[in-house]
Amino acid sequence: MTPPTPRDSPPAAPKPLRADAERTVRTILEAAERVLSVHPTAPMEQIAEAAGVARTTVHRRFASREALVTALSAWATQRFHEAVESARPDTAPPAVALYQVTANVLRVKVSWRFGMGALPTEAPEVARVHAEVLATCDRLFARARDVGLFRPDADLEWGRRVYYALIYEAAAEAPDTDDAVDALAGRVVETLLHGIGTAPAPRG
Repeated sequence: MTPPTPRDSPPAAPKPLRADAERTVRTILEAAERVLSVHPTAPMEQIAEAAGVARTTVHRRFASREALVTALSAWATQRFHEAVESARPDTAPPAVALYQVTANVLRVKVSWRFGMGALPTEAPEVARVHAEVLATCDRLFARARDVGLFRPDADLEWGRRVYYALIYEAAAEAPDTDDAVDALAGRVVETLLHGIGTAPAPRG
């Protein structure tokens, strides 16, 4: 059997960015988040100015404004995924993991407000990450029920939906400071676990 000719060989994988190129991309994306969260229609020239780089540098890294926004959303979505995983939701004690996931996710949602909402949730990469996070949350909630943080008969799907809503509301009002995020994370977890009532709701 003859060896494959160059034409038959698979295309080479793209070379990873050098460290300096990675820093430049991150600088541009962070500047894009700052600018677009205030001025959503800002042009690439304004983003380049905020990043402290030449306009041609931005255009060399991102072929269009749409490409830049897509990259920003992908970056923010990856930070969201890392925020959940870094809390060790499958191995840390459930009470610890629940608080840490909440605080980490709030930080991402506050720091990357524009990027987190730049693409629709049905976009393939966004949908994939959100599906993985949802599955992780379901496992964490099951562990929390098993150790007694939730009632044995708790509706975990409803609880997760309430939890997501609490995070959404907290992120909407949170200033971008660690102390504020930590305090709101505590309020979210406290509300999820204990509510605001003084006694169980009557049944039947």
